[in-house]
Amino acid sequence: MKQETIQTLVVRSLAAAMLLGLAGCSGMSARDKNTAVGAGVGAVGGAILTGGSAVGTVGGAAVGGVIGNQVGK
Repeated sequence: MKQETIQTLVVRSLAAAMLLGLAGCSGMSARDKNTAVGAGVGAVGGAILTGGSAVGTVGGAAVGGVIGNQVGK
């Protein structure tokens, strides 16, 4: 029973974080949104390709952010 309570708390916390994150993007330009999406996708890709390495994740986010910014031109 305690495990279910912890899982419920985690799910609710993640949902709240997602809603707050989406609300933070409401005033962004299309180019800013492309940069943020590129950084997110790059971070996930970098983490997958390097087996979860922090350097790979940050590097992927940087490269993805630059690509997303340039696509928005």
